[in-house]
Amino acid sequence: MGRGRAKAKQTKVARQLKYANHNIDYDRLREELGADTRREELYPSTVPEQEPERGR
Repeated sequence: MGRGRAKAKQTKVARQLKYANHNIDYDRLREELGADTRREELYPSTVPEQEPERGR
């Protein structure tokens, strides 16, 4: 019992997050995170080769 208010608040917050218009400046975010997209475009990451089986 007593979970009604908490659930109502969670529902309200979830609805706000789902339907809110989030104006995100992706360029600024990229700068803050230190991501360098130019480097990633020039040198795409490669999957390392599998190690040879051990214990033969």
